[in-house]
Amino acid sequence: MLRSVRRAIDRARISDPRYAFLFGDAPPDEVVAVDCETTGLNLRKDEIITIAAIRIRGDRILTSERFEALAKTDRKSAPEAIKVHGILDHDLQNGRPMREIMPELLHFVGSRPIVGYYTDFDVGMIDRYLLRLLRIHLPNKRIDVSSMYYQCKYRDAPDHLLIDLSFDSILKDLSIPAIPQHDASNDALMTAMIYLQLRDMLKRGVRIPRMRAGAVAEFGIGA
Repeated sequence: MLRSVRRAIDRARISDPRYAFLFGDAPPDEVVAVDCETTGLNLRKDEIITIAAIRIRGDRILTSERFEALAKTDRKSAPEAIKVHGILDHDLQNGRPMREIMPELLHFVGSRPIVGYYTDFDVGMIDRYLLRLLRIHLPNKRIDVSSMYYQCKYRDAPDHLLIDLSFDSILKDLSIPAIPQHDASNDALMTAMIYLQLRDMLKRGVRIPRMRAGAVAEFGIGA
């Protein structure tokens, strides 16, 4: 309810009507997987340094329709963040300001639902720039693969059971090949693969066994 109210307010106060398409209808059966790497985990202070998005249409991941950008920021990455994504501050010398990147990202994403792993963090980071640019929050529907995974594996689980929603565990359970993580483009691709498998499982009512792993579906990757 709160999100729908905020969406209505944002729609009324958007500062540039050229971006009203964000509030329109999404193309049928299309979503977009989004991931970003940041200087840290503080939504109020940290900055995006890389961001990637890949469109999904039906059961296909459209690898030829991907967006990726390196951002230039004056904020230094926290040592803990560098250990995660391996991007040093001098690696950002060829980056572009987010005020240039954001319009391109918005046109790429459009009004499609956003798919992510703990989507609220990535969208929260995007919102910081969007508030400066258009005075709105990203209005797109959010789909979180960790919630889908929970439904497939831990729904109705006993209270004493340890809940593991880590990215690695999801990949292992779905038999998705691991490619180097904490790279925005790679993470967006793996998130798209996770989404398609879990969406298929939820449609068919298939559960993930809690004690063993296994592949459950076939899906296409291509343009």
